[in-house]
Amino acid sequence: MPTAVSYAIGHGGTWLAYHLMRGSTSALVDNFRVLFPERNDSELRRLALLTYRTYAKDAIDFVRSLSSTEREMKALVTNLDTSHVDAALRGGRGAIAASAHFGNWELGGLALRRLGTYPVSLVVMAEPSPVVNRLRRTFRSSFGIDTIEVRQHLDTALKVRRLLGENRIVGMLLDRHLGKDRVAVEFFDRKAHFLRTPALMGFVTGAPLIPSFIYREDDDSTTATCSAPIHVEQTGDRDVDVQRATQAFANVLEAQIRMRPHCWYQFYPFWATQDVTS
Repeated sequence: MPTAVSYAIGHGGTWLAYHLMRGSTSALVDNFRVLFPERNDSELRRLALLTYRTYAKDAIDFVRSLSSTEREMKALVTNLDTSHVDAALRGGRGAIAASAHFGNWELGGLALRRLGTYPVSLVVMAEPSPVVNRLRRTFRSSFGIDTIEVRQHLDTALKVRRLLGENRIVGMLLDRHLGKDRVAVEFFDRKAHFLRTPALMGFVTGAPLIPSFIYREDDDSTTATCSAPIHVEQTGDRDVDVQRATQAFANVLEAQIRMRPHCWYQFYPFWATQDVTS
């Protein structure tokens, strides 16, 4: 099926999703209201619809990439700068590709593997559907991408540490915490909680955090950025060092979201989950 036809089907489908998935649409609007308090409800709802449509295009691109040739993959990801990843790997301690629910993050891991032949492992939450979970693990494995599912094994941190010791890239999403695996940051002038493990692994191993994002431009081209590394300092206070590094990532992510809010895929009440007291 031609890409344009796929996009057209996605365009129609997301219009239905916008109107029928009322809980998700309300969550998007409420999330964006914190980012843009000056915008009225009509503007925020238009932004929510644009988010649905951008997400649909990203999903279509990802599915198409699974059967694409290397040439087609290069045509899809037209801008890919991995110089900071290369510098990190030359240090021999691996690299933590720190990302978020922003843009086409699954495609990002695939691009690193197929266009750069980097050794890549992804730390992910298991999908609610066993069928979907098995499919995701299968396609990652077919491209040589390791999958580490959190909360499935007690030794997840040890596995991550071992992979970094092998000078691999380990991809992790930071903008959703898991229970007590969290660290407080300031995010859009509010308190939020990000995942603690990535910066903790950086503290323990010396691997830098490389803020990594892949997103759609206005002309439907795709850009992948690997920003300047965030090194977790070791001042003697581990908790402070981990928080500072996580805050540095939160600052980078916030700047990305301000430029492209429709690429931040939080289809649930994000801010309501940040009131953590225990």
